Amino acid sequence: MTAPGATRYGLADHGLADHVTGLVRTLREHGLRIGTGESVDAAAVVDVLGLADRERLRAGLAAALLHQEGQRSVFDPVFDLYFPLTRRTSASEGDRDRDDRSRDALRDRLADALAAGDQSAMAQIAADAVDALGGYGSSPGSDGWSAHQTLDRMRPQTLLAKVRTAVRRGAGQGRGTGTGGGQGDEQGDGPEDGPGDAFADRLVDDEIRRLIEEFRRLVATEARRRVAERRGTEEIARRAVAPAPDRVDFLVAGQGRLDELRRVVRPLARKLATRLAARRRRAARGTVDLRRTLRGSLSTGGVPMRPVLRRRRPVRPELVLLCDVSGSVAGFSDFTMLLVQALREQFSKVRIFAFVNRTDEVTALVTRGAADPAGLGARIQERAALTGWHGSSDYGTALGEFVERYGDAVGPRTTVFVLGDARTNQADPNFAALRHIADRARQVHWFNPERRSLWPTGDSAALGYAGLVPMHECRNAEQLGALTARLLPV
Repeated sequence: MTAPGATRYGLADHGLADHVTGLVRTLREHGLRIGTGESVDAAAVVDVLGLADRERLRAGLAAALLHQEGQRSVFDPVFDLYFPLTRRTSASEGDRDRDDRSRDALRDRLADALAAGDQSAMAQIAADAVDALGGYGSSPGSDGWSAHQTLDRMRPQTLLAKVRTAVRRGAGQGRGTGTGGGQGDEQGDGPEDGPGDAFADRLVDDEIRRLIEEFRRLVATEARRRVAERRGTEEIARRAVAPAPDRVDFLVAGQGRLDELRRVVRPLARKLATRLAARRRRAARGTVDLRRTLRGSLSTGGVPMRPVLRRRRPVRPELVLLCDVSGSVAGFSDFTMLLVQALREQFSKVRIFAFVNRTDEVTALVTRGAADPAGLGARIQERAALTGWHGSSDYGTALGEFVERYGDAVGPRTTVFVLGDARTNQADPNFAALRHIADRARQVHWFNPERRSLWPTGDSAALGYAGLVPMHECRNAEQLGALTARLLPV
């Protein structure tokens, strides 16, 4: 593979090929489905576009390798590691005066670059800032680079007012109004400011904040690049790049990642609905009716040439969801409730129940909350009766109340999904209640968001419940989608 501009990275032909295959391999490890055809397309993209324009190469490889918009959050940092910015001569290696690399000097340079919107200068400042402020450790084996330390010392978010003043001064000089140097511009709130000026200021502030976030990303990229030079690109790409939203553990996902997960509910529901429809069509064909097949084979001398199938009655099953919404498990339950709500047309009836140490039906809340998924958990906690005299989860009491109050929700056509980590806080697990549900239902499955290795630890009753109904490890949206596609009844 020969690409224009390869010398810019110091790569021979085989080195460039290794970079492309390493990029593809790492993306696969992060859960992106990339086949041989996409890999060949990526090599062709590099061959045609070359390395002279890095952003054009980024866009070309993304078009060749990715299938969903949400995958860019994984692709971009991995691309930055395998195709880093051209390493500029750092201040310690060049002729720049050491004072120009002090914190105050770096902040002044950054303010000028933000005011001018010069991303090339921002990238240079990011490299200099990491070099001057981001190093830690004293021994060769422990020396490293920290984006957090660099940004904590630079504090770029505090430059907003200074950059706004510089932008307004430049705009005033450009118009020839002479308003750039006055005291009113320093404050940004002169008495002559009208509604138009306030609106313009908001637009300017939004653009400055966007550039500051871009600078923070450049610092993080530069710190990862330097660490990768020491420890190896593939290792850092595996450990330092955040996984795709559908591979984030429910129990450790922050609010931002949960919001990303909620955005993939409807695409995942459409995919699952298609699979369920295909399974339903296959199941509707029925099994072979041996008696009628043999009777029909008399016309062919006893050879069953035309199998006769038993026709199935197309009856859609019922689904009951029983969800623990306490603590960190709440994000997992919220996501699953939204997914099932999006699939409601695939079932004759869907009923959803939530519990902490009491159980209440929340079907109506989930149905109305589909338009505002971010606030679903808060609405359930506010409007449903989920706790008694304490706020800790109690599976035994909750299962018992479900059997007592809502036992008629489970019948021979009902599939029950229980969602929770099975941690009872040392309370009675009430195995008899779960056994009663399993005896009445068509089938019962338990989705546990904890790793299987943690089920026998602490106050978990997972192994006891797993002896009564099938329990499945379900730690992320990818596993949930696979389990749902396989276990949902047809």
